[in-house]
Amino acid sequence: MIRRIFLLAFLLVTAMVYSQTQKPLRIIMIGAHPDDCDLKSGGTGILFSKMGHAVKFVSVTNGDAGHQSEGGGMLAKRRLAEAKEAGKRFGVEYDVLDNHDGELLPSLNVRLQIIRKIREWEADVVIAPRPNDYHPDHRYTGVLVQDAAYMVGVPNVAPDVPPLKKNPVFLYFQDGFQRPNPFRPDVAIDISGVYDQKIHALDAHMSQFYEWLPWIGGFLDQVPQGKAERKAWLTKTRAVTITPEARTSLEKWYGKAHAANVKHAETFEVCEYGSRPTDEDLKRLFPMLKN
Repeated sequence: MIRRIFLLAFLLVTAMVYSQTQKPLRIIMIGAHPDDCDLKSGGTGILFSKMGHAVKFVSVTNGDAGHQSEGGGMLAKRRLAEAKEAGKRFGVEYDVLDNHDGELLPSLNVRLQIIRKIREWEADVVIAPRPNDYHPDHRYTGVLVQDAAYMVGVPNVAPDVPPLKKNPVFLYFQDGFQRPNPFRPDVAIDISGVYDQKIHALDAHMSQFYEWLPWIGGFLDQVPQGKAERKAWLTKTRAVTITPEARTSLEKWYGKAHAANVKHAETFEVCEYGSRPTDEDLKRLFPMLKN
């Protein structure tokens, strides 16, 4: 009888440990506008979601200035609907905060919004822009997330939401800016197998990829009219060149043979303000890594 009790206790503890080790990861990606996370990390979000992990995209502004002929509340509603549809296509949750596009500042109020979002999601991983970029909303989103990195564990800050017991790992989205220092691809994710799905999700942001961005970029006349033609055009124009540094990172995480055949990748730089991950930590937090 005693042996049976000990055996049952052992099995129960083993099951609890297994359950804890198999607990789904919780990833939150934070961008300035309702298409930023999609562009920078949409493929990675898809991979996490397909593996059973919980992913949330957050836009810090409502996008109410991002159009050449629409604006204000009606544009904000349109962009919210586009973001929600994109979230369905990515397989992620999508939140849009009600801060004005083009007017974002690294204020205490917005910092507290972000702290609450990270806590409510109980995030293991937080990904956001670096604080150097052509767009002030992008820059300040990076600053705001950096400022939240330590504070998510401080009980007396935003006390209405319980603090996190452990600081998440914070990372940056890829960018091409060189000053004050170039982006470093610490983690590289092969998204070749889900690139078409990423494009399908980006296609939901019609106001951006077929209207506003082509207009402000001076190539609106190049946008096809048909749905299939538009997706084919988006597939081509939104492909990101894999840099030599990114290819080296892919080799580290996947091996040279696999890396040589990667057509599409998303890369991330570890932010030193959060938890300091080892390579083993990064493998655990990015379980799609092969090597």
